[in-house]
Amino acid sequence: MSAQTDTPGSVTTVYKVTGMSCGHCEGSVSGEISQIPGVGSVKAVASTGEVTVVSEAPLDDEAVRAAVDEAGFELAGKA
Repeated sequence: MSAQTDTPGSVTTVYKVTGMSCGHCEGSVSGEISQIPGVGSVKAVASTGEVTVVSEAPLDDEAVRAAVDEAGFELAGKA
């Protein structure tokens, strides 16, 4: 499992997202995921397709999938 607890009350999860190719893509994905309740920070990296999310608790995968879909990309799963 890729989720790990960094500090008490926070969980870091790395997701794989397909289709990102530039900074605009990173911003779109980050913006949508950051709207999920409980998300503290999001860092998307187009070159690797990885999106690192720090949240208060583990996120619902379907909520993350819906956010990524809304941004126009596909969630491939957890890295």
